[in-house]
Amino acid sequence: MPVEPTGTAPVPDPRMAQALGRDRRRIVLSYLAMALAWMIATDGAVTALVPDPQQAALWQSMKGAFFALASAGLLYLLLRPLAEHVLHTHARLQASELRLRQMFEGNPGPILVYDLDSLAILDANPAACSTFGWDREALLAQTIDVLWPPGQDQALQTKLEEIRGAPEQLCILRAQLQLRDGSLRQMELRSNAIDYDGHTARLLIAIDRTAEDLAQLRRDQALARVEEAHELARIGAWELDPSTGQGRYSNQVYRLLGRRPPEARRWHRFDELLVAADPATAAQTDQVLAELCSGEQVQVDVLLPVLAMDGRALMVHLRAASGVDEAGRDRILGTLQDVTEREQSRRLLREREEQFRELVRVLPDGVVILSDEHVLYANAWAAGLFGYGSHTLLGEPLSALVAGGDLARMRAQMGAGQLQHSPDHSSVVAMQRADGRSFQAGIAVGDVRYGGRDCKLLIVRDLSESEQTRSALETSNRELQAMAGRLFSLQEDERRAISRDLHDDIGQAITAIKLSAYAAQDEDDAQRRGEDLAQIVSLADTTVAKLRDISTLLRPPQLDALGLEAALSWQARVLFRSSTVELQAEIESLPTRPDNSIEQACFRIAQESLTNALRHARASQVVLQLRDVDQRGLHLMIRDDGEGFDPDGPRGLGLIVMRERAQSVGGHVRIESAHGAGTLVDVHLPYQAAVTAAVESAEY
Repeated sequence: MPVEPTGTAPVPDPRMAQALGRDRRRIVLSYLAMALAWMIATDGAVTALVPDPQQAALWQSMKGAFFALASAGLLYLLLRPLAEHVLHTHARLQASELRLRQMFEGNPGPILVYDLDSLAILDANPAACSTFGWDREALLAQTIDVLWPPGQDQALQTKLEEIRGAPEQLCILRAQLQLRDGSLRQMELRSNAIDYDGHTARLLIAIDRTAEDLAQLRRDQALARVEEAHELARIGAWELDPSTGQGRYSNQVYRLLGRRPPEARRWHRFDELLVAADPATAAQTDQVLAELCSGEQVQVDVLLPVLAMDGRALMVHLRAASGVDEAGRDRILGTLQDVTEREQSRRLLREREEQFRELVRVLPDGVVILSDEHVLYANAWAAGLFGYGSHTLLGEPLSALVAGGDLARMRAQMGAGQLQHSPDHSSVVAMQRADGRSFQAGIAVGDVRYGGRDCKLLIVRDLSESEQTRSALETSNRELQAMAGRLFSLQEDERRAISRDLHDDIGQAITAIKLSAYAAQDEDDAQRRGEDLAQIVSLADTTVAKLRDISTLLRPPQLDALGLEAALSWQARVLFRSSTVELQAEIESLPTRPDNSIEQACFRIAQESLTNALRHARASQVVLQLRDVDQRGLHLMIRDDGEGFDPDGPRGLGLIVMRERAQSVGGHVRIESAHGAGTLVDVHLPYQAAVTAAVESAEY
């Protein structure tokens, strides 16, 4: 006979109760029938056979005694199977109750029994006590609402009302339950109605879903991070059915191609999604699709130029490999990544590398790369400097390039890796040409990677021509004397030009405004007066524009308001706005603002250099750079690829003034040029002016 969990009254089996009822009725009826038959038969026999009343009474007593003994024996025989059946049933009932109790106690999940009316906890298995952190006696003294967190009483009462309205129905819900220590666990609760010692009770089974929910949360977070990573990497996933050629694509694929993701993922072909940029790409796409649908194991890794829906040209990286889906069906699994920026960066990097190689090739200093003191690379200038051909210098040892007396010092300098400056005689190294002649050179040493190896970079500059230095000094002195002689005349010329502009343009414009004002004042016709006033406004605008041009010519307002960087950017845009020459402006933000005199000198030097490049160089490209030099000063560089000029020939006044401007504030200018090799203006200026008195006198 099945029984309810511990503490409940056993419910009899209906068939067993029916059988016991039949047995009881059969025994009673049989006994009554037998007793009546015995009494009637024996009473008639005694009356007929024994006429003597005393004898008849004796026989009646004997008959009664015999009947009592016979009926007792018969009842024993009839009730013995029934008693054995009842004992056997009781033993089975006890065994069933013990099994149910063991199942209740040994169940690893929390199980509670609570009264539906009073909410008192009637029973709990050890797993419930362990899970909720209570001992059995303390838990049985509580009500079921002790397991609900504060603030959820209303939700609990609402659910209990639903259960009381339909107590026979199985109830399943997800809720947070509170342990004794105050922590919360996410539980799945299943309850059904039971009869527990006459109580209207509910059997409650709790399944802890906290770890499962946490795992689901982590999975969702991981998928979100993967989606975010795909979006950052501009990559999307797709799968293709090789039997039909139809594919399904993630939302990121649609977004990469400028399409709106569909509400539901659907199957369509590659050529419906990828728009080839040209016929060659269309043929390549068809070939890739045919390979994917061939039914063989495939491995695809190609770059395809395609067009987005908005007309943008994209370069996509298509990868694919054979695989199976969760149902075991053959699928082609792949990714689609937008590598447009990467490919553009690679192209720009290749262009920069070519430009760097060309720069090194034409650099007017010897560039030598050494590995294990043997030449791995040398530019044309280095080969000519040492008297070798363009390739015969490769492989030469360092000992063949350095005079024997300075080889040890050269090796020490390479080990230190320090830049040696040519004006310091202790930094000069005696180098050796192929014909054995020696020359003095200044060396700059650095560490580089070349051909996958750690190498030494040498920048070699020939310092042996002292006459060039003296000639340059003499030329500089003559230039300074000429500049000093012409400086005052240039100032006077500039002042006369400004005075003439003010008198001829501004003065005449103001006079015209005055006359137009008088005319408007005396004009009675409203239309004519309006025309006069409009003319006054036009003349005023023209006058303001001319004044602004004169003011900007004297000193650009951007230099005072926004600083050197903004002024250089403005001047470069103004000069190259209508020119076909390409300007590459690389102007970095300076960590501190230079002195007013430094800003003025740097701006005027840049203005003069850019103007010369536009007017005289016939260049196709001009590079303007401004950067900080370890917060010790600023570096201005203007380089063009124009015709250049002979540095030993006569120089214009502009170059002289540029050098004087830099020297007047404690800086210096280096100008390099050659016919067909362009011009380099290299300016180094401090942040604080060393000499400021001569700045204003140098304006022109």
